[in-house]
Amino acid sequence: MPDLVVGVDGGNSKTDLVLADTEGRLLAWVRGDGTRPHREGMQVTTERLAHLGRRALSTAGLQAGTPVAVGAYFLANVDQRAQERSALSGLAQLGVAERVLVHNDTLAVLQAGAPEGWGVAVVSGAGINAAAVHPQGRSARFLSLGDITGDWGGGLAVARAGLGAAVRAGDGRGPATGLRRELPGHFGLPSVEAVALAVSKGEIPVVALHGLAPLVFATAADGDAVARGIVVRLGDEIVAMVTALLRRLRLLRTPTPVVLGGGTLQNGQVMLHDHIRDRLAAEAPWAESRVLDVPPVAGAVAAALHATGAPADVRQRLRRTIAGMRPPSTVHHDAPADADADRQVGHSRPIS
Repeated sequence: MPDLVVGVDGGNSKTDLVLADTEGRLLAWVRGDGTRPHREGMQVTTERLAHLGRRALSTAGLQAGTPVAVGAYFLANVDQRAQERSALSGLAQLGVAERVLVHNDTLAVLQAGAPEGWGVAVVSGAGINAAAVHPQGRSARFLSLGDITGDWGGGLAVARAGLGAAVRAGDGRGPATGLRRELPGHFGLPSVEAVALAVSKGEIPVVALHGLAPLVFATAADGDAVARGIVVRLGDEIVAMVTALLRRLRLLRTPTPVVLGGGTLQNGQVMLHDHIRDRLAAEAPWAESRVLDVPPVAGAVAAALHATGAPADVRQRLRRTIAGMRPPSTVHHDAPADADADRQVGHSRPIS
C-alpha cells in the first residue's frame, strides 16, 4: 500500500492542504484559514493545521489517525529559523506526520515553479515576501516584519494605497483619480471617506480591504495615472527584492529562474508583469522570470513526495493533476484541534 503525504501552503488569508499518496494520486484538497502565528500564536496555528489535515483524511474517506509518512508545511509569517523550529515542534507533537518539514511559504512557490530546485521566488498575495536558494544550497531571505523592516507590497498594501490616494484626491492633497468612483461600491458605501471611517471604527476589518486590490489593478489598466503609479510601485518593490537576493547570493551574472507567485502575480496583471520584465532586463538581465502556472501547494506536496524518495515522474503526475483542478472555492474556518473533524469540505478523489 502506498504511503500518504501532505503538502501545505499557508498564506496570510488562506491555507491549502493537499493529501496524496506516493504513487502521485491526489486524495483530497482542502482550504482553511491563513497562518498568522505572529497574531494568534503558534499553538493556535499548529492546531488549526492539524485539524485541516484531519479534515483532508475525512474528505478522502480515511479514518482520523491514518498514518501520514511526510508532511511538508510551507507557512506565511514563519520567517525566521526560530519560528520554523517552533512550528516544527508543535506539528510534531500533534502527530500530523511521521516526518515533518517546515519552511516559509515563499519556498513552496520555488518548489512548484523551478524544477531546477534553486532560484528566486516572490510571493505577492495579501502580503509580500521573497527568498532565494543558490545551486549549492545556500539561501537568502528577508526579515519580513512589515513596516518596521521596510516591507511594502501585496494585495493589502495595494488596496490601502488605493484607498489612501482616493481620500487624498478628495481633500486636495493628491491628484484626481478614478479610484474615488471605483472603490466604495465594493463595500456598498457611498464614498471612500465612508469606507475609511468604517475601517477606523472596526466595522470593516482591515484585512477585508484586500478585496479592493483588483479594483486598483482594473483602474490602472484603464489608464488612471494614480492607480498606475501604485502598480508600478509594486513592480519596483518586487524587482528590488529579486535583485537584492541575486546580489547577496552572487547570482546576478548567472542565468537564474525567478518564480513569481501569489494572488497579485498569478492573476494575469499584464501591466505589472510588463513593468517587472522591463526593470529586470535593465537591472538583472540574467534573471529568467516566469509566472507560476500552478497553485503553490503543488510545490509543497512535491517536497513531501521528494522526502519519501518518490521519483520525478510521480511528482510531475501530481503536479499535472493539481494544475488541472479547480482549487476549493472558499476558505473553511477551521476550529482548534478539539472541533469536529468529520465535516467533509473540499475536493476529494477516490483512491484508485
